This record gives sequence, structure tokens and C-alpha cells, in this order.
Amino acid sequence: MAAVATKIELAGQSVVLTYSSVAAEYEALRRRAIVVDRSHRGRMRFTGAKAAEVLTGLLTNDIGALNPGQGHYAAALTAKGKVVSDLRVLRTENDFITDASPRSRDGWLGIVKKYVNPRLSKYTDETAALRSLGVYGVQARHVVEEITGIGAAALGLLPHYAHSTFTRDDAPVIVMRSPDLGLEGFDLFAPAAVFDALWHDAVRAHATPAGVGAWDIARIEAGRPEWGVDMDDTTLTQEANLDVLEAISYTKGCYTGQETVARLHFRGHVNRLIRGLRFAGTLPPAKAPLVDSTGKAVGEISSGVASPRLGAIGLGMVRREVEDGTTLTARWNAAGELPAGEAQAEVVALPFADK
Repeated sequence: MAAVATKIELAGQSVVLTYSSVAAEYEALRRRAIVVDRSHRGRMRFTGAKAAEVLTGLLTNDIGALNPGQGHYAAALTAKGKVVSDLRVLRTENDFITDASPRSRDGWLGIVKKYVNPRLSKYTDETAALRSLGVYGVQARHVVEEITGIGAAALGLLPHYAHSTFTRDDAPVIVMRSPDLGLEGFDLFAPAAVFDALWHDAVRAHATPAGVGAWDIARIEAGRPEWGVDMDDTTLTQEANLDVLEAISYTKGCYTGQETVARLHFRGHVNRLIRGLRFAGTLPPAKAPLVDSTGKAVGEISSGVASPRLGAIGLGMVRREVEDGTTLTARWNAAGELPAGEAQAEVVALPFADK
């Protein structure tokens, strides 16, 4: 990895914000590919004859329908349908691997410890033992081909969250296709002992090392909410667009929180949901309220970035009746070194489109 990097704390861990500059790493993502350490997410392994049944009873997607080599995006909920964790689930030949977003991994671990009987499904926290790196960008498929030997055409045929396996230094490495940034993307799950070798393989294949700064810009451009930032355990699944992101099955059996999710889907709708926001002028801080032309509060900003491609953009929880194209006003009070201010915010459809 690069000798000098700017780091920040994320979910109690030290992670790289940027190796060179956020702008350069973002440009590499749009022009070729980046390699980014995703080990700060939380991984668990579930084994045993009842593993599929146990996970299906805890998660919003139909884990029991997965065959080896397939995967799902899913969420774990409270009994009232609020999101405790969002995660990816991979089925291998012998077990299931869950990969939870960084700020929600402790919530998922708490659910597992509370509800999973080890006699029905043995589970282990493999966050340290099984690390993860991502290769994303317009040329990611070709970079991964050089790393893994799996043909670019075969990689391109993988559905989202489906995966293949190859070996590096006699260690098995899982290659999963990921839609997380709305660009070509793959996550590699590898034993810790071969992680550095894979990283160097990616760099030799002309992937640019990148941190979470460039990643977060692309995430917001793609309109994907981050747990602990844009959603949390007070957020309903449909408010976070998890139905649109294919994290919910409406035909599977019972799971925790299903009643609320099904009622909203079949009989009604949520009153607010994550929307895209284009800002004019100053980038507002998170939690800044949004008001309409009459001064009525209609939402709140959850995250914002300065995109080199799109300008100042963000995500926010906005009332359903506010139409795309509506201009709202964000207003915030002085806090610390941040002076009070306001900015105009246009509500737009997700993912963000070019201007």
C-alpha cells in the first residue's frame, strides 16, 4: 500500500480517507479502476444444516433460496420493521458468509448472539481472519481478470452478489460482483495472510489505491444509503429504499419485522424516503432541516459531498409528496466553527444523473 495516507476513524476503526487526493482517486474510478480496503465491514460465517433456515428467519431476503455461488443484499430488522443492519449474504458450498456495513456490524452481531442457537447453526466472527478489498470503476472487470485469471466475459455475466472462487498462494479467495457504486465493481474476500499480495496484484494491474473519501462521493452519486449516516434503527426499510435496492423478498416465509414491511408494501406506503439533493452554493451540514416555500419542514439532510462531476450533492430523508424538481431550503444554526447559513436544495431522482 501507499507509504503515506490520510486516515480517519470510522465505526471505531482507523481507515484511509485518501492515499493521494480524493479528487485524483475519484478520477481514477471514473477513468479506469480503484482498489479500496473494505475490511472495516463486519464478516461472519454460519455453518450447519439449519444455517439457511436460521438466516432466513432473521433477514428480509430469501436466503433459503440461494444456491452455492449466489448471494443477496438484505437487512436485519427490529420487531417493528426498523433497520438494525444492512448486509450482503453469500452462499458457498459449505456455509454462508454475511458482510455487514461498518456502522451496523455490531447490531448484526448482537442479533446473532441473541437469536441464533449455536446447536442449530454454528457462527464465527471472521472480520479479522477474512479481509475484503474492492475493485471498482469502468475497467474493474479487466483489473479483476488480471488478478484472478477469471475471464472478463465470465465476470461480466455474474449477477449482483453472485461469486466465484480462485486461489492465491494456496488460499481460497471469493470474488463477488457488487453494485455498490453503480459502476462495475467486485469485492474480494480473502484470508488475512494473502490480503497484501492481492492488493499489490491490483495495483500492478493498474488499479489506483483509494480511500473512503472517493468511495463516499461515488456512493452518494449512486444513491445508496449508508447505515449510521442515512439510515439507522429508527428507519423503516422502505424509507431507506431497500425495496428498490432488492434487499426485500415479499414471498418468503416469516422473519423479524415482516409484518410492518408487508403492510407498507401491500396496503400503504411510507410518508418519507431517501431522496437525492442538488445544492446551490454552500454544502449544508448533515442534519440540517429542509423546508418548502411556505416554511414547512419537509425533511432533513443526511449526507453531502462535493462531487467533481456533479457539484454539491447529498442524500436526505424527504416527505413523499415533495416532487422531483422541487426546490427546498436548508437552514442550519451555528455550531463550533461552522457559521449559521442556508442553501437551496433541488430534489432529484436517484441515482444522480449528469447535469
